[in-house]
Amino acid sequence: MDTPFNFLPHIVQQPNAQHINSFIITVFFLFACLFVATLTYDTLRFGEFEDFPETSEPVWILGKEYNALTEKDEILSDVTSRLWFTYRKNFPPIGGTGPTSDTGWGCMLRCGQMILGEALMCRHLGRDWRWAREQKQREEYISILNAFIDKKDSYYSIHQIAQMGVGEGKPIGQWYGPNTVAQVLKKLAVFDTWSRLVVHVAMDNTVIIEEIKRLCMPWLDLAGEAAGEGEVNGCLEGACALAEEETALWRPLVLLIPLRLGLSDINEAYIETLKQCFMLPQSLGVIGGKPNSAHYFIGYVGEELIYLDPHTTQPAVEPCEDGQVPDDTYHCQHPPCRMHICELDPSIAAGFFCKTEDDFDDWCMRIRRVRLIPLFHKARFLLYFSDSDRLERFFDSEDEEFEILSL
Repeated sequence: MDTPFNFLPHIVQQPNAQHINSFIITVFFLFACLFVATLTYDTLRFGEFEDFPETSEPVWILGKEYNALTEKDEILSDVTSRLWFTYRKNFPPIGGTGPTSDTGWGCMLRCGQMILGEALMCRHLGRDWRWAREQKQREEYISILNAFIDKKDSYYSIHQIAQMGVGEGKPIGQWYGPNTVAQVLKKLAVFDTWSRLVVHVAMDNTVIIEEIKRLCMPWLDLAGEAAGEGEVNGCLEGACALAEEETALWRPLVLLIPLRLGLSDINEAYIETLKQCFMLPQSLGVIGGKPNSAHYFIGYVGEELIYLDPHTTQPAVEPCEDGQVPDDTYHCQHPPCRMHICELDPSIAAGFFCKTEDDFDDWCMRIRRVRLIPLFHKARFLLYFSDSDRLERFFDSEDEEFEILSL
């Protein structure tokens, strides 16, 4: 989050002409400093970005591998195609009388929008979809953008996230942590009947496979209950009561896992494992950053994380009368930011998207290989098949090593 400057000019009680001129120059200098500081953090930052390094090391962007020497254009096209949500100003007041800009406090909320926006893109357009400037966009893309427009009736607007956060103990205008924004997105996704996502937040380093499958295939529970009551007109009573779309084999899953990678700094033991998370085809990236300054991490090259930075204030966007959305400012059209992985704040949330049950089963298999190890002190990241497995493991006090229970 931005740290405000607090310069106060020295005022002389009995000014003469020299003092007045000196005072005017001082005030002018201080305002110039403030203006330059603001531009450095916002507008002028566009001129500060370095190009991708000339390296033979692979570049990983959300499950895709690139060669920095031969595929630089493809890398930039991939990055540009991600939705980039930043600070905005001059939008309708949040709650009717609240702030009209989220500058200085909304960076983690914008990162939450970006990670969920990536899930919606994968859901409706596919991971390989690419954005091109000034071309007519698909209706699905326009619908996704409209879900994030800064107004109260958009599913995932800054208004909705900020107001839903009040229920999580966060007053409007207060900075969020990764877990808070994950919980808010989980609640908001319930109202998005078009995407029909299941957003699951895995707490306590624990993923219970059976629980997730029940969430993504709710018809199984109703069908199981109806099986004990017999069939009605050739079908199970409970299952037949469901709408056709509700009996789809799998509701797409957004899995958000809040993690802690150390106490005050990232534990270097977890760095390679974190990198491997960006290599998974189900990767939605990571939200985190530095204390009170959130970023959306989408990949890595060498020892540097690649991220999209929300700390640029842009005017709010209004959809056109024909329903199209001016979308240039929703895509980062310069080389993405990079930071050394050791600078990462240890509190993060990793995201994964599983469009089908096979995708989720594949994720479980890959996570066993990655061994998403204890990411805070002696805590363990565990995959359980059922609640009974979890209870059995709870009473197994002799095992203090990391272990993923097999299916």
